[in-house]
Amino acid sequence: MGRNGAGPVIRMSSGTHASGGVECCFCRCCTCIHLEFLKTMPGILKLCETIISGLIQSLLINYGLRYSTTIGSAFEGALTTSSACFLTSSVLLACYVVSEKSYKLIRSSLFEMMFNALASFLYLSSASYLAFSTKVFLLPEYYIRPGFDVYPAMTAAYMMSGFVGVLHGADAYFSYVHHRSAR
Repeated sequence: MGRNGAGPVIRMSSGTHASGGVECCFCRCCTCIHLEFLKTMPGILKLCETIISGLIQSLLINYGLRYSTTIGSAFEGALTTSSACFLTSSVLLACYVVSEKSYKLIRSSLFEMMFNALASFLYLSSASYLAFSTKVFLLPEYYIRPGFDVYPAMTAAYMMSGFVGVLHGADAYFSYVHHRSAR
């Protein structure tokens, strides 16, 4: 509770985005857009998480969908993880780029920290399960049939899943630090 029992006090940290918008000639246009966020460490992490999640989802759908029964539940787990994390990271990225206030409020909240920690766990566990299933079920077929393109695609998918899991882990740590400093 804040002073006099008036409820919690929210303190806004000073500018990550300094001045928003796009510089055009001698003025700034679209000042509601804060592209400076993309130059910060959280911005770079969120952009990388979103792009890599989209690439993983694309690889899984374009190459692995036909072999989902062969790969088994590892495929479903990897696709579910990449889809959910891609959607959430995209929405957060859009909010942060459009609104500095949203960035300050959401980034210092428990949601950002919990999402990134959970995404890290899900990506790392689905990457290891997909790696196991890929090696066991697709590698023999890759040696037998030339041009069997699903094995390299699933290998890339589980390697990128491991990498983005580490990125989400780093983002969870930075979110935790930001959450602690915003108190």
